Amino acid sequence: MFNAGAVLLADGTTLLLCRVEDRRGLSHLCAARSANGIDGWVIDREPTMLPDSGNFPEETWGIEDPRITFLPELKKFAVIYTAYSHGGPGVSLALTEDFRTFERFGVIMPPEDKDAALLPYRIDGNWILIHRPVSTLRAHMWLSYSPDLKNWGRHTLMMEARKGAWWDANKIGLSPPPIETPQGWLVIYHGVKQSCGGCIYRLGLALFDLDNPERLLKRCNEWVFSPEESYEQHGDVGNVVFPCGYTIAPDRDTINIYYGAADTSIALATSNVSEMLRWLEKDSE
Repeated sequence: MFNAGAVLLADGTTLLLCRVEDRRGLSHLCAARSANGIDGWVIDREPTMLPDSGNFPEETWGIEDPRITFLPELKKFAVIYTAYSHGGPGVSLALTEDFRTFERFGVIMPPEDKDAALLPYRIDGNWILIHRPVSTLRAHMWLSYSPDLKNWGRHTLMMEARKGAWWDANKIGLSPPPIETPQGWLVIYHGVKQSCGGCIYRLGLALFDLDNPERLLKRCNEWVFSPEESYEQHGDVGNVVFPCGYTIAPDRDTINIYYGAADTSIALATSNVSEMLRWLEKDSE
């Protein structure tokens, strides 16, 4: 179990929508609930959301890495996930009210594309999707716009992977959905360092304008979180920390970040949004 989307429900329960990889190597999604977000997890006895390759052939090889955003306008949760088809990974959307039944929209970004999440409300009449298409040998973060969650266009580069020997050179992607703050959209993103010993996934921070998320305000120079513990360095895919979800406490500052560790387990890191913003202020370009 790894790479879980997360949401704090109205009754205070933390729900994780976990990626579960079976022994064939195919993934589905399964919900786990906890009263305190730390322990006492109650896991659905059956898969919460299975691939539906009969109606959605793009899910033939499984569904992965969900990000969850509550959409107040629709009073529903949007689950953006990776659908793995013969053509590669693409971005799919489903809506749910209860994490029991799901309304699938199918693929909204074709392969190869992943690492996607929605902003929680429209800006200038459009829903906005952050996603990570791959072109040639580099992968950047992009924005796309839609009036109805079905038809997408106006694809715009959001943030580019750096070049050279940087920790976030050549390949970056969104981690959990952006965090809305008075200063802007706080984005936790991952950078992939290619080395002779393999890849290292680390996390950095960036800040974007609330009214115009195409406008980058600040971007870190150094990474803020990296694989250090044994369960992060050793597993199916070593040296990976990969958050897909977080919850923020009622104080609007304390944050629980749930991340996949080495593509093998789910781990929890805690912080404060205010501290992350202060760190970014000191370390940004």
